[in-house]
Amino acid sequence: MSLSSYYGHMMRPEDIPAEQRAMLDPRRLDASAELVTELGMSDADVEEVMDLFHALRRWHQASEAHSEATRRFMKLNENDMRAVRFLMVARREGRIVTSTMLAEHLGITGPSVTKLLDRLEHAGHIRREAHPTDRRALSIVVTDETRETATASVGRDHTRRFAVAAAMSSEERRAATRFLRELAALPVLDHSAPPVAR
Repeated sequence: MSLSSYYGHMMRPEDIPAEQRAMLDPRRLDASAELVTELGMSDADVEEVMDLFHALRRWHQASEAHSEATRRFMKLNENDMRAVRFLMVARREGRIVTSTMLAEHLGITGPSVTKLLDRLEHAGHIRREAHPTDRRALSIVVTDETRETATASVGRDHTRRFAVAAAMSSEERRAATRFLRELAALPVLDHSAPPVAR
């Protein structure tokens, strides 16, 4: 299946409302306008950057919409969904999961993971079972019904995203990865501190 068939539903640059597009124009803001001049960017270069950031903004919005739809369908919050995904992966790989392992994965405390597991168990999403090798511990297992439901929702969304990436060329994937990594590596600024001269 071609990449264009996956992107066909997305808004093209020429379809972006003028008001939205204008708000992304770096030439309208003092700091970025200076950078555009300093880098000697042409109008065509700036337009490509605007397209890129508009696409990134739309992906953030779409990603949140997909996640919210799944959480609503599953009747779970974000941490609950992360826990279910972790348990599903562990089950597929034949790994035994304890509450301690789950707490470490989620970055939450022991009492918090206990409350989370109580909630998931009450809703029929997980079971606590005897650990096969450690009498002091319990293993956490996702139920068949929840695994099937999550596969039909989260799994389907993941498959569609994977297909988009798979349809790209290796060069396109490397470029997209480099761009996202460099954005993620930008340090969080302390906006209360005086600006550092470039």
